[in-house]
Amino acid sequence: MHHSTTGEKALNHLNQIILFIIAATMLFPFLYIFSVSFSSVTDVLENDILLWPKEWVTDAYTYILGSDRFLHSLLVTVYITLVGTIVNLLFTSTMAYALTKRIPGQRAILFLVLFTLLFSAGMIPTYMVVKATGLLNTFWALILPVAISPYNLIIMRQFFLSIPEELSEAALMDGANDLQIFTKIILPLSKPSLAAFGLFYAVGHWNNYFSGILYLNDPAKWPIQVILRQIVIVNEPNAALGGHELMEVLPPPETVQMAAILLATIPILIVYPFLQKHFAKGVMLGSVKG
Repeated sequence: MHHSTTGEKALNHLNQIILFIIAATMLFPFLYIFSVSFSSVTDVLENDILLWPKEWVTDAYTYILGSDRFLHSLLVTVYITLVGTIVNLLFTSTMAYALTKRIPGQRAILFLVLFTLLFSAGMIPTYMVVKATGLLNTFWALILPVAISPYNLIIMRQFFLSIPEELSEAALMDGANDLQIFTKIILPLSKPSLAAFGLFYAVGHWNNYFSGILYLNDPAKWPIQVILRQIVIVNEPNAALGGHELMEVLPPPETVQMAAILLATIPILIVYPFLQKHFAKGVMLGSVKG
């Protein structure tokens, strides 16, 4: 059994201290947001808040959760995230699997995929394509233009290449076709990879606000991040939440902003624990075989 030397123990303690400081630094903004969102008007105006509310007040949450527009935008974001992630994984996995086979034009297609990693069309050409295809002011404008991430596609293809070829050959000998091999052998073995990339795609959809501003003209279709932008950056919480009749006395804009940030962040954070066991393994799988 290996016994740690004094130097190794000191180094471990130093690493623990450094990691604790980093974790505390990352946790502090969340604690501050939480504290401000539950603080009273007096404490906010006097800036007498650090890590814990002196007086617990829920006016900001009552104000936000009483807004139909906020709750509707939250449901819109959940819909876009779920449908978008399913589309992402479907398109990425099928194209990645197809590119593991010797098909006509395989090298040219791979070159085009790699080319998009270095160069993109830009905002205006992309907007023109979205408009020309009739996707403007629809939820699909936020999903289809980002249906496949070239980076994720390459990594997933490398993972598929790492799966032993003998499994597919044995299935072929038993009479299975490519679709059956993909759905009954490749995908079940790819759960860690699919979970990791699904999380990447889901977080991207959840945090995306610019596409909503660019492609959605109807405020009723705005996702939560666009509403959050109106509340925090534009500093128009009442206009963003839809009306002046939510409460007789409006809470301070600062508490509304922090409460909105917290409410918009919690749902996507809840997803992490369910995918954590697959996450670290899935990220590394694509590097097994070059």
